[in-house]
Order: sequence, then C-alpha cells, then structure tokens
Amino acid sequence: MHHNPISITQLSHSYPDGTEALRQINLSIRATERVALVGANGSGKSTLLLHLNGILLPQTGEVVIGELSVAAANLVAVRNFVGLVFQNPDDQIFMPTVWEDISFGPMNQGLSQEAVLHRVHHAMLAVGLDYETYAARIASNLSGGEKKRVAIAGVLAMQPQVLALDEPSAQLDPRSRRQLIQLLHQLPLTQVIATHDLDLALELCSRTIVLSHGQIVFDGSTEVVMNDRAFLEKHALEMPLSYARPYCELQHQCELQHQAVQNRIAGQYYR
Repeated sequence: MHHNPISITQLSHSYPDGTEALRQINLSIRATERVALVGANGSGKSTLLLHLNGILLPQTGEVVIGELSVAAANLVAVRNFVGLVFQNPDDQIFMPTVWEDISFGPMNQGLSQEAVLHRVHHAMLAVGLDYETYAARIASNLSGGEKKRVAIAGVLAMQPQVLALDEPSAQLDPRSRRQLIQLLHQLPLTQVIATHDLDLALELCSRTIVLSHGQIVFDGSTEVVMNDRAFLEKHALEMPLSYARPYCELQHQCELQHQAVQNRIAGQYYR
C-alpha cells in the first residue's frame, strides 16, 4: 500500500464551453484516509473525482496516483489503482446478472476462473450480499440499495487501493443509507467521497475538503467546518441536520473550542 496514494499539483480544468471547473487544485491524501469532498452544485466535485482514474486527463497540472502520473500511457494501471463508483448505479451496472457484472472486471484483468470466483465471493461478502442469494439475480430487478452494493462490489473485485465515490447516498432510503455508511466504515481502503450528505461526511470522514467555484476553500477537520454556519452558508451549504439541532450544538461546543485551537496548530486552513 502506497503511503500517499493521491497527490495533485496545480490541477486546472475547463470544459469546452469555457467553464472553469477546477482552478489550481493542490492536495495530497494519505493511505486509508476517508476524505469528504463537499461543495454546492457546480463546485467541481465530480470533475475532480473523474481525474482520479483518468476519465478526465489533466489539462494543466499533475495528478499522481501511487507512483504513476495520470496520463494516457498509464490508464490501465491507474484504473486498477482507483475504483470509481458513480452516483447512479444504473450508469455502472451493465451486465444481466449480479455475477456477470461483478466478475466482468476481474475477467478482463486476465485472471483464472478460480481467481475470478474468489474475487467475486470476497467482494460480495465485503458488501453484505450473500452469494447464493444474489449471484444469479437479474441486476435490473434489484432495489436501489442493492444496486449500490453491487456497483461497489464490482469495483472491490478489481482490488483497488483507492475507492472514489460520487454521491454514494443519493437515491437511498434511510435504511439503505445507514447500511451504506456501515459498509464504508468497515472497508480498509483510502476513500474519497464526494457528497451533499454532510451528515454522512460527519460520520465517516475526519477530514473534509470544501470546493467552491473550482477552488479549495477549506481543507481540515470535518467537525470544525460543519459547525461553522457562516462559512457553510457563504459557500451555499448548510450545517448537518445533526448539528443544526440546538441540543447537538450544546453537546459539541466545548470540544469544538478545543479542537479549533488544535486545528490551527496543525495547519488546517480556510481560504
């Protein structure tokens, strides 16, 4: 496992219509970190995620995954290193059955049938899908929560070192959302989670990066930024529901004062 699996330097990206989606992004993510990537619509979250496995290539600046620069010559290795889970599992699941979909990636890695079977069993176990129950199921007939698990299993079967997720709790009912949070909490992988669900970010991620108009405006403690109502509102965000309740604010007030001092010492910053 690489100690710093993601390193981004001066990354900028503009779309053909001239929209500046990313502007001089600099960040590094350590192994096994779970990092929340938050911001309003159009802030650049999805664009940044798409650079992590080479769906988008850097126009200016550099993205290094492990020891490899994200460039056309390295795409196979980069995509084995970073697994991307799309917001809508219907955009990711394309094979008829659960088995066929999860096994597609390992089979295309040239693995033996025995190795593919092992990968699929392990991935389904990791996401809480019983092999005997789900392997032959028609993927299109699954619930939203089940499809999300199949999509994640398909990525895990590739054995990536980094899991990048775009709005993982979107379209999930409360029970499926809770199961997803528990699943992500248990996975021993570096995770970059782009989300509008700030309560999910609060539960899963000790570090949050806030994007606004394609720029990083905060990189630091999730608890600190989630309690800064004025800062969040300035960037078209709202406090997590769990913190917006008065009794929760009282519960966290003392520890946040202490944490704020520690964060300033540790070099966390607003921009």
